[in-house]
Amino acid sequence: MQKTALFPGSFDPFTVGHENIVRRALTLFDKVYIAIGFNANKKDFFPVKQRVEWIKSVFQDIPSIEVVTYDGLTVDFAKELGCGFILRGIRTSADFEYERAIAQVNKSMSGIDTVFLLTSPEHTPVNSSIVRDILKHGGDASKFIPDKIKIQVARVSREQ
Repeated sequence: MQKTALFPGSFDPFTVGHENIVRRALTLFDKVYIAIGFNANKKDFFPVKQRVEWIKSVFQDIPSIEVVTYDGLTVDFAKELGCGFILRGIRTSADFEYERAIAQVNKSMSGIDTVFLLTSPEHTPVNSSIVRDILKHGGDASKFIPDKIKIQVARVSREQ
């Protein structure tokens, strides 16, 4: 039986840390779905369609990775795809406590286990919020996003 994982997130934008987690997960899973979810509590910075295309370009030569979008509960979508696992990256102890609670509820609701991979040390400080802030202020975020993703954002004016 194929071992399949769902890697959910907003990926707004997808970072080198995300890429690292997915590439390392390929040693554990036969297939990884990178699932861009709708989060009503977050305002999108980049359109979902653009994020899908960026992530597809990063993994274009790896058929065992599929990029999908979803709305609703992550565990329901994981079951719909036939995933036996949810994949999450952990950067800090605060991430762990937050993710642990969600993983335990998900397991209780669906029987689906969550697998945590610790972020590689060089990627620990990198997150999408920081990358967005760099981009909003006209900075060069290229070292924090995969090489195949080219993002250029005009400096955001203070009135916005």
